[in-house]
Amino acid sequence: MNSKESFSSLISTLVKGVAMGAANVIPGVSGGTIALITGIFERLINALKSLDINAIRLLLKGKINDLARHIDLYFLIALFTGIGVAIISLARLFKFLFENYPIYIWAFFFGLVLASVVYVAKTVKKWSTSAIVSFIVGTSIALTITFMKPGTENSGFIYLLLCGVVAICSMILPGLSGSFVLLLMGNYKLVMVDAVNDMNIAVLMPVAIGAVVGLILFSHFLSWLLKKYHNQTIATLSGFILGSLGILWPWKEAITQMFGEKEKIIGYEWHLPQLSGEFYFAVLYIVLGILTIALTELIAKKRVPINYKN
Repeated sequence: MNSKESFSSLISTLVKGVAMGAANVIPGVSGGTIALITGIFERLINALKSLDINAIRLLLKGKINDLARHIDLYFLIALFTGIGVAIISLARLFKFLFENYPIYIWAFFFGLVLASVVYVAKTVKKWSTSAIVSFIVGTSIALTITFMKPGTENSGFIYLLLCGVVAICSMILPGLSGSFVLLLMGNYKLVMVDAVNDMNIAVLMPVAIGAVVGLILFSHFLSWLLKKYHNQTIATLSGFILGSLGILWPWKEAITQMFGEKEKIIGYEWHLPQLSGEFYFAVLYIVLGILTIALTELIAKKRVPINYKN
């Protein structure tokens, strides 16, 4: 924490948090994708997994330094600070860009995510048959979710618990958006609009319980998968990212629905581009997205690895 290296590491984590927060602002994009691209996904999962009984015991005993090491506290603080800053500061900017230059913004992120599939897939140490199958399954799941139609609203307690679990897991997983999954489950309006505006505890409480339980259990499950079946897990996550490219395709028309006073995208109608000046500029932005990932990878290779607790 006092060394120049550790301070630069925190600044780097902060910047990656900003990138994750920016991704969460983009409709249908997951911050988990950016976490995987920037190489902090496994560290984030391990840190979340450490929020356990031992962490509570250390907190109650006042052993703050031990607690900080146990849960990778400074990493989490830097990361979530970046996420918060991005969500607050970039929301209006992205709204302006999507309203005025949607094709160019989608094109940039399409190139960025397209290149990230290659760089993330390169971390698979051996492309065995099971890894290839995992990649295909991950891609198929993400594509299926992309083309699914929203379900009907359900205010049942168990279903709201499930909404909390699925939404938080989707926010962690690359290629999946928590709000988009809530839309598919039919409860976006109920939870994110009506319950939030009215502070309806009867709805928000089971969702929150499901989110907390889901976050703890799923982080443990993912951590176990990464240790036991690392190649297959990374291959599946790479497939999730590839499958999410459908949402990022620049040439599409959003299908929207009003939820009270809030308009939300519930799907897209895709089409092929016309050869025009706009198309060539969009291709340029796709190339810029690809180069951004290539540059990020180049810088990451030159950095000295920072050790952290698994």
